[in-house]
Amino acid sequence: MTKLKITPNRVFSRKKNLMVGKEKAVFSVQTDNARTKVTRWTFAPASETGPHCHPHDFIVIPLTKGKLLLQTKEGESVRTLEPGQSYFRNAGIEHNAVNVGGNEIVLMEIEIKS
Repeated sequence: MTKLKITPNRVFSRKKNLMVGKEKAVFSVQTDNARTKVTRWTFAPASETGPHCHPHDFIVIPLTKGKLLLQTKEGESVRTLEPGQSYFRNAGIEHNAVNVGGNEIVLMEIEIKS
């Protein structure tokens, strides 16, 4: 595996073309029913979700400012998060989200099942 250093304190390695960090973001499912799933995510600096795929379209609503590296097999992009500025993501895209900023990020993720 190729090693990639992002910050002085965290070392990441590549797996399946997605960055895999040492620390995982913390999540809490707040609602999960036939129509929606609502999850609260908390990312410490340099933490990540780990590679995963959503079976449904979803909306992300940041509660704090921050910078989130979004990685897919097609490439990487950094999204600057602002509280309350939501964005939409399509289902079925394997991705990893990594906090590349210096502060904690908290966001809500709403999956639309029907």
